[in-house]
Amino acid sequence: MASAGCHWKPTQMLFPKFLRQLGLLPTWQFGDVYGMDPELLSMVPRPVCAVLLLFPVTEKYESFRLEEEAKIKAQGQDVSPDVYFMKQTIGNACGTIGLIHAVANNQEHLEFETDSPLKMFLVQSTKLSPENKATFLEKDESIRVTHESSAQEGQTEAPSLDEKVDLHFIAFVNVGGHLYELDGRKPFPISHGKTSEVHFLEDATEVCKTFMARDPQELRFTVVALSKA
Repeated sequence: MASAGCHWKPTQMLFPKFLRQLGLLPTWQFGDVYGMDPELLSMVPRPVCAVLLLFPVTEKYESFRLEEEAKIKAQGQDVSPDVYFMKQTIGNACGTIGLIHAVANNQEHLEFETDSPLKMFLVQSTKLSPENKATFLEKDESIRVTHESSAQEGQTEAPSLDEKVDLHFIAFVNVGGHLYELDGRKPFPISHGKTSEVHFLEDATEVCKTFMARDPQELRFTVVALSKA
């Protein structure tokens, strides 16, 4: 969970502008995924290197999350050491952390400006533990200021720092031919088995469907894909 002492403003982030301000060149761009059936997925530009899911944190989800964590701790799982994963200790920063997870695990595809604050953060934090990456982010003024600028632009009236936000962003990435779910509220990455560059979007959205099936009465789901421009 986010630490009590460090909160950023809730944000419905303007992803392209946010990343551009942090020095990521627009050679890959986020776009909405309008549905999970093959016809709608075929409209998403390819290749896709990351998927972000925005979903409601409900009682059903929290019960599942705790069961999943206990099961993995008991049975174990294989996670590549190449996966960049960080914990979330900052309130309301799940969108920023989702973007960091998406970008950090695709640096071989993406291009940065020479003085990119985001690239600098990734270089300096890559060998840190997930907990120490989180602490490092707490101290990064460039990313915090850009986050809060997006918070101001993304809505007509920015919520207070204390406002409870029950929507959460997570990222899906392909590292070494395996599909990983990266959620800073969880203690470790979640491996969802094998994938490939060709089938990554379909594999990631299959996992997204399980989130939706768990809460069939909920409509507050959004999926975006990071695609080659």
